[in-house]
Amino acid sequence: MLTLYHSPQTRSSRIIWLLEEADAEYEIKYVTIPRMDGTGGPDPKNPHPDKKVPLLKNDGEMIWESAAIALYVADLFPNAHLAPRPGEKGRGAYVSWLAYYAGVVEPVINFNFLGLGDHEGLKRAFRGRAEMDARIGEALNAHDYIAGDKFTAADIIYASIGQWARDFLPAGPVVDAYLDRCGKRPALAKAMAKDAG
Repeated sequence: MLTLYHSPQTRSSRIIWLLEEADAEYEIKYVTIPRMDGTGGPDPKNPHPDKKVPLLKNDGEMIWESAAIALYVADLFPNAHLAPRPGEKGRGAYVSWLAYYAGVVEPVINFNFLGLGDHEGLKRAFRGRAEMDARIGEALNAHDYIAGDKFTAADIIYASIGQWARDFLPAGPVVDAYLDRCGKRPALAKAMAKDAG
């Protein structure tokens, strides 16, 4: 049995969607976290090393960070077809987009949110918003999904950004259509019903 440590309306909400897509048996343990508005706080019941969410526990093993959990769950449930298998065509793009999320998208979004998006040193290290938008737009102009023609766990990560705050992804009808495609998935509706407990 998988256990997800979760706080509603956070990055861990997308992991509920991931687990629903995988048709996994899992339980949710609701925990508090410090929130941007000053509410909440670290929860002693939360085993995450930084007292954040998401954290997935499987047979005593802990996995944290959204991209790592997506990689882990997709590989744990191969029959759900949420990722190309190692050695299959498309695996390279899939793992690259997961790494790009953690290494570029998340920092760029946060820097822009905090008003640091024009800092030259940060742009050199992580890229700027224009470069990130161009890269995502190029991928979605070429394919229906972020890593190719099939929905993968990477789409859960990317689409959840736009569901949380549409302006965090590139503007335009191509991305709007992508978010609409992902948003119509039955597993997402199931996840949203479980998000708040």
